[in-house]
Amino acid sequence: MKKKLLHLTVNDEYHELYISPKKLLVEILRDELGLTGTKRGCNTGACGACTVLLDGAAVKSCSILAMQADGAKVTTVEGLADGAELTPLQQSFLDHGAFQCGFCTSGMLMSATAFLQEDRATKDIKEGIQGNICRCTGYNSILRAIKAVAEGKYKEEGR
Repeated sequence: MKKKLLHLTVNDEYHELYISPKKLLVEILRDELGLTGTKRGCNTGACGACTVLLDGAAVKSCSILAMQADGAKVTTVEGLADGAELTPLQQSFLDHGAFQCGFCTSGMLMSATAFLQEDRATKDIKEGIQGNICRCTGYNSILRAIKAVAEGKYKEEGR
């Protein structure tokens, strides 16, 4: 199969890649760009471990052909922090123990980031992370971490 040219901005860095048109976005992020924070879980779009932001919207990167993202802006978990400076959401996840094994954490952070950018009511947090499965935490610590940020208890310049 003939390779196609993909134009993609990932974490504010522009990329041009020749890829097979059958490649999934998760494969390009992990295998071609080395961004392994995006996890491959179920490969069916059910678990949410592969969630990234595509032009600001949370999407399951295992369910999207990379060519569908041609010309788009993608943000992965590696693109959230500014160097060693965590985002308020990342810091809140740490402070609230909102992870155990960590496998779902990157996808959960990406869905929660999209939710917080929508500036929705805190009563909608469960809906905002719907589609992200965590087998370890029972979700309460995750919900508390997101709620703390939504309520303004964490600021961009630190806690």
